[in-house]
Amino acid sequence: MSTSELNAAARDLLAVRAMIEELQAEAEALTDKIKGAMVEQGTEVLEGEGWKASWKNVSSSRFDSKSFKAAHGDLYAAYTKPVTTCRFLISA
Repeated sequence: MSTSELNAAARDLLAVRAMIEELQAEAEALTDKIKGAMVEQGTEVLEGEGWKASWKNVSSSRFDSKSFKAAHGDLYAAYTKPVTTCRFLISA
């Protein structure tokens, strides 16, 4: 790939990422609008033509590794392993 093609690809990638951020913000605003209507109506479920939204509390249990590490550092160390990942970054 030539330098000019790489430059074009990088610019396109940055533009697409900017569009994604804008669309995510728009989606969040629309979600908040629907949640607001649910709060106004005092309901956990709303339905319309071709859609259904629910907004409910969900309980779950999660392992608190930070507390476990503080209380049982030796066991924590025995059962953890290093993980290597590859990260791609691009910025303007």
